[in-house]
Amino acid sequence: MKPKKKAAHPRAHKDEITAVYADRHGNICEADGIRGLGRIGASNVSLRPADLIPLPESADLMFMPEHSAVGQNRDGDEEYIAGTAVAAILPQGYTRTHLPAFHRADMAAPLPLYGYTAVVAHHGQLCVAAVYTDENEKWDPANYNGKELKKLVRRTMKELPNNRIVEQVGGCSLNYHCLTAQNLFYRRWECGVPTSPVCNANCLGCISLQSSECCPSPQERITFSPTAEEIAEVGIYHLSLAPDGIISFGQGCEGEPSLAADRIAEGIRKIRAVTACGQINMNSNAGFPEGMKKIVDAGLDSLRISIISARNESYDAYYRASYLLDNVKESLRYALGHGVYVSLNLLHFPGFTDRPEELAAWQDFFRALPVQMIQMRNLNIDPTLFLQAMPKALGEPVGTKIFMDELHREFPQLVIGSFSHYVNN
Repeated sequence: MKPKKKAAHPRAHKDEITAVYADRHGNICEADGIRGLGRIGASNVSLRPADLIPLPESADLMFMPEHSAVGQNRDGDEEYIAGTAVAAILPQGYTRTHLPAFHRADMAAPLPLYGYTAVVAHHGQLCVAAVYTDENEKWDPANYNGKELKKLVRRTMKELPNNRIVEQVGGCSLNYHCLTAQNLFYRRWECGVPTSPVCNANCLGCISLQSSECCPSPQERITFSPTAEEIAEVGIYHLSLAPDGIISFGQGCEGEPSLAADRIAEGIRKIRAVTACGQINMNSNAGFPEGMKKIVDAGLDSLRISIISARNESYDAYYRASYLLDNVKESLRYALGHGVYVSLNLLHFPGFTDRPEELAAWQDFFRALPVQMIQMRNLNIDPTLFLQAMPKALGEPVGTKIFMDELHREFPQLVIGSFSHYVNN
């Protein structure tokens, strides 16, 4: 999937935005005389210089198999390019504004679960259609996957023997390069504590479990249910040692943590009986209010709710869950009422999230439920399959930047970023 080269042919004297493509040898090439386009929803659209930023150093470039590159010729007409469409996969902290322009082959296989972002050439360098939404050095990839990681994993396994959570996140660290998993072994920041092998939703873009006819999941879900003692052992260890320590239930390698509410709540109480240090967080779909209330009452500090829409039709189409959006609101209302810091992990897709009807629904949502933060998260999914599954648009998208600006204008206290931040309740 990855091209051989990360640099377009330099043409510093050229001011126009030029389309790029991958040739059959895996080289990234400029399409001479063809203007670069992006994509909003299902439409290929023009890009302006103001839409672009230089390709971030830690971004990856990827092919889009069975998707031809598309640009615009000098007559203003859309033109297919004899090469494969290329996408940028952005690091956390960047929110894409446009998908790559492409033409999908009939009967093309589903694309892997990545956040495909438009990439073009401009002023002799590769650029992406994105905005920088959050700065947090703790999540810089340079801080992870060091040569000493295997040694650190072995150290913690020796100190916490026979703890299945440690064994799980050790594998996640070394095999899937999960950052929150690695933080346990680095003894710092936010550490993932997976707890639940089951889920109450069947998300289109689930990264730990997919139906056989869809794309492969990028990681495997846990197959066991940790005990409260295992949870507490990891929590006490991390929060006692880590600066700005956070333990987080609800990781990419598990289902819905609130379904393990009894074990998590007991684990939290055991942790707080030993240490008051650090922050206890949960990432959740919040669709099981009964379980959520037990965990909040046990001493949860912060909650990040994964959500794609504030409209029932859109929410149901993506989550395909055994609960309703109203259940999510009930959980959120309870958490806010009990002093929990609440953020939304907003799964963002250009041309869907910024539809007028979606924006209006979010405005109503935040008027009723004043959460503290939105974390913009690029939705990892095949663009075509996603739009086929979601409700048809009722209006023309307003654009990602306008979407965020409108929310910030009406709700100036709402932090719009990309990362979980350490909070002191």
